[in-house]
Amino acid sequence: MIIDVHTHTPQYRTPVPPDKVLTRTAWRPDRPVHVPVSWDDYLAQQAPAEKSIVFNVAWDAGGQHDRLAGEGTTDPSWYAHLGKGNLNDATAAFVAAYPDRLIGFMSIHPHAADCLEELERGRTDLGLRGIKLGANYQIFDPLEPRALAIYAEAQRHGLPILFHQGTSPVRMAPIRFAYPLIMDEVAMRYPDLKIIMAHLGHPWQVETAVVIRKHPNVYADISATFYRPFSFWEQMVKVMEWGVAHKVLFGTDYPITTVQESLDGLRNVNRIVEGTNLPRIPSDVIEGIIHRDSLRLLDLA
Repeated sequence: MIIDVHTHTPQYRTPVPPDKVLTRTAWRPDRPVHVPVSWDDYLAQQAPAEKSIVFNVAWDAGGQHDRLAGEGTTDPSWYAHLGKGNLNDATAAFVAAYPDRLIGFMSIHPHAADCLEELERGRTDLGLRGIKLGANYQIFDPLEPRALAIYAEAQRHGLPILFHQGTSPVRMAPIRFAYPLIMDEVAMRYPDLKIIMAHLGHPWQVETAVVIRKHPNVYADISATFYRPFSFWEQMVKVMEWGVAHKVLFGTDYPITTVQESLDGLRNVNRIVEGTNLPRIPSDVIEGIIHRDSLRLLDLA
């Protein structure tokens, strides 16, 4: 089974109106990304995966808006069909339509007055099974008390948290809030909390490797890393050298990348060093990541 642990909730149930399609060039060096996407777009591009974790990002403390792939555009009308337009309601509606295919995570903002109430609503009323946080995008200190309260509740209820880790082209998103070594401190305080460090913490993959090596309940995904081929090969060598390949989960960051692109990138990871004596990533390691039972590791099976 192929499980994609890192995808974003599509903004439209129906086909995206042509005048709403935007082209984003900052996210990938090899091709532009077109957003927003529809439910059908999502399902078509996710087809090689059998299950996917899906979520929004609550950029503002009101929790009402997501932003288009990184350049700050907010359009709450995308969620108007849900009435309130809440991001967690949008994710829950999508998951409810395809319950055998999707697993929903909520996004909450530590600075929202009703943050913990929304966590409880997401967990109980909406049936969302984990949390997505991006401290750099949401502009909060991952070790501040309001954030720690979320981690404590997540640990208490067995809700995994997927953290954005590493860099971003968003100008107003402080990169220091997504530095992977911060997760070491979070995991020490909440040792039973299941954590996914997104993007292998690029460009700090070694820092990510030593954190997931140290903490039994901390994992990393490889989403949106294959399209920098040398860095991708190098990070996989580091994963091997630190002995943490079994802690690496398959993910895409759709719509930034697709499942098939990510599979092809993994299976061609050694192409960049063909004709050299540099080390190769064994095929069993590659296939192990692709077919990892991430839901079991995260207690979501």
